[in-house]
Amino acid sequence: MSKNPQEFDSAVLESELKGKTLLIYWYLLQQPSHSVGIREVQRALGLSSPSIAVHHLEKLQDLGLITKKGTGEYVLEGEVKVGILKFFMRMGRFLVPRYLFYSVLFSTMLIAYLAFCILGQFTPSFYTLMFGVVAMLIFWIETVRLWRERPF
Repeated sequence: MSKNPQEFDSAVLESELKGKTLLIYWYLLQQPSHSVGIREVQRALGLSSPSIAVHHLEKLQDLGLITKKGTGEYVLEGEVKVGILKFFMRMGRFLVPRYLFYSVLFSTMLIAYLAFCILGQFTPSFYTLMFGVVAMLIFWIETVRLWRERPF
C-alpha cells in the first residue's frame, strides 16, 4: 500500500529522490499526460536493464509519487518540490529553472532602458546601468548553474 506524497517528510523524500530514482522521476515529470512502461523508461534513460527501471519505479510508487495501472504502465500521481526540484518549474512538458524568468525580465528591462536612452537621445544613468547589469548577470549565472545541476 503506497502512501500519499504529502504523508512523507520532505527530508525522507529528499533522501530517497536522488541518483537514478531522481532521474526517472524527472523523466516522468516531463511525461505528465500519459503513462510510461518499464521498457520506455529503460530506453529513454539508457538504463542497462529493465530490472533497474522496475526497482526505481517501485521506489517511486512506494513514495506515492506514481501509481501502477493494470496494464503495467506507470502514471505520475504527485509532484513534490524537494532538493533540486525546488528550483525548477514546469512549462508544459519542460522543467526550467525558475530564475530564468527573472533573467529574462532584467535583460528585457535593461535593453528597453538602453533603447529609450538611444531613442530619447539622453545619457543613461550610471547607477541604473550598473543595477541592471549586475542583476541580469546574477540571475543568468544562477539560471545556468541550476541548468547544469539538473539530473541528466
